[in-house]
Amino acid sequence: MKPQKMPRTSDARHTPAELLASIEAFMPDLLAIRHALHRNPELGFEEIFTSELVACELERYGVDHIERGVGKTGVVASIRGRTDTRGRTVGLRADMDALPMHEDNEFAHRSIKPGMMHGCGHDGHTTMLLGAARRLAASRDFDGTVHLVFQPGEEGFAGAQAMIDDGLFERFPCDAVFAMHNWPGLPPGQVAVRPGPMMAAADRVTITITGRGGHGAHAYLAIDPVVVAAHIITAAQSIVSRNVNPLDSAVVSLCSIQAGHPGAMSVIPHEAQIVGTVRTFQVATQDMVEERLAAMAESIAAGMGARATVHYERMYPATINTVDEAMFAQQAAAELVGTQQVVTDLPPSMGAEDFSFMLRKRPGAYLRLGQGGAESGCFLHNTRYDFNDAVLPLGAALYAHIAQRWLDRS
Repeated sequence: MKPQKMPRTSDARHTPAELLASIEAFMPDLLAIRHALHRNPELGFEEIFTSELVACELERYGVDHIERGVGKTGVVASIRGRTDTRGRTVGLRADMDALPMHEDNEFAHRSIKPGMMHGCGHDGHTTMLLGAARRLAASRDFDGTVHLVFQPGEEGFAGAQAMIDDGLFERFPCDAVFAMHNWPGLPPGQVAVRPGPMMAAADRVTITITGRGGHGAHAYLAIDPVVVAAHIITAAQSIVSRNVNPLDSAVVSLCSIQAGHPGAMSVIPHEAQIVGTVRTFQVATQDMVEERLAAMAESIAAGMGARATVHYERMYPATINTVDEAMFAQQAAAELVGTQQVVTDLPPSMGAEDFSFMLRKRPGAYLRLGQGGAESGCFLHNTRYDFNDAVLPLGAALYAHIAQRWLDRS
């Protein structure tokens, strides 16, 4: 049975307060959607239930066009305004995927899938964009077209790049794109956005050390890759402290070492492997860390009679807001929540975000929406994390207001 479409509202422009109130009126529906998504988490490029729920809701709202399967499991919808005098377009993006982690919460809408949970709030982001879509489709009080981008695979799968490779911006032209992420470190009601860096580039490093295995009692006959690995891990910590300008930022974290077998206490293994991550903001710093890490690992291993190979993968680029769009987003947020509630100097995070791929193709801005919770230790990717439902209407209103203001501005 085809879902019944929502009626459209009058043509009158609404104030930001009226916009927020209009979305708060259907808060029960937003709550039901968010809890359904939280109960049914799906990993990157497996968002079948999620994308179908999104598409069905969009159809019910009466959007003008829906495309399923963009970037494998992504959904994109278009809403045309009452007028289109200048051919302007704007994109609003929300991520949809969950994390491969166990949930320890006990509330009724906890995950029903073992080993999967919405531990980063993408269920909330998706719900907020649906709330904006419902409002925009009902009012149409803007000049141009809004494209709603529901993106799969943000958590390590580069779903944004998959959508771009699938012709996202050719099929749905966007003059600018905007996205937001909940932030437990800010209280509910606050919004943070700034020009320039918001999130770091994320790279994966794999160092494979080859030595010569042997008996632990006769180590002089072997070339111990574990000892070599230990020296590389220690030396790598000098890369940032002795090569990166203190006014810049970088992180080198070698987080895993695999070698030998715990049950073989006297066996020196033939090989050891180190895996870690590098976070940077500037390409020049990224280049330097990659070069220094490879040179350091190879020379340390050679000096100890072993061999090291470094595989360096540039996974997500840095998330860099363009100046005009970030300043615009600050103004739009201030109109909705008040100037005192807009944080314009939040330090960039060394975490990563694949919205960065979209910002490399189009101007735009990435915002943080305060939701609280960090003070109780419940931050992102925590097994007891849950999105704060109280900020759903504000997030939806912020999406909608940004789109309307962007299209209508002189």
